[in-house]
Amino acid sequence: MKKWLPVIMAVALSACSSTDETIWYQLPAASQTVTQRAATDSNRLLWVEQVAVPDYLAGNGVAYQTTEVQYNIANSNLWASPLDQQLRNTLVTNLTGQLPGWVVSAQPLGSEQDTLNVNVTGFHGRYDGRVIVSGEWLLNHQGQLLKRPFHIELKQQQDGYDAMVKALGVGWQQAAQSIASEVSRLP
Repeated sequence: MKKWLPVIMAVALSACSSTDETIWYQLPAASQTVTQRAATDSNRLLWVEQVAVPDYLAGNGVAYQTTEVQYNIANSNLWASPLDQQLRNTLVTNLTGQLPGWVVSAQPLGSEQDTLNVNVTGFHGRYDGRVIVSGEWLLNHQGQLLKRPFHIELKQQQDGYDAMVKALGVGWQQAAQSIASEVSRLP
């Protein structure tokens, strides 16, 4: 029996050790139904040229702030596609739904388009159960520049990466709403 003890212990320990399963995340789409219309003379055109993220957000790992000055980039909780692409695509979807009479695109639309660039400085969960969505946007409207900051903090409804990504999605939708509110007032 003693000679089998090391084998039994090895099997038991290997059963207890777990390999980290990789989980992939995609930002949730806007909850509203969006109908894209063909461009006509009455439509205003908005090109979302770029959504830039800092280096710590540009990798695959979902970012989590562990202290006031430290961040952890997950190894097993990863973005399904580059975060800047997800942010740009969901911004186009959200703005399309919130700007009736506008054609919003991730592709250039012509010479009479307005151009939007967004610089995201924060898009992460935080040690106190909140998520941060922050940055600034710059709109070129008929040759005039309009620049606005945004900073959104939301409380996660539950613990874990799923809840964090959902809360980040809600924060990004709120950022899109604030952009749409400003854009819709343009002459």
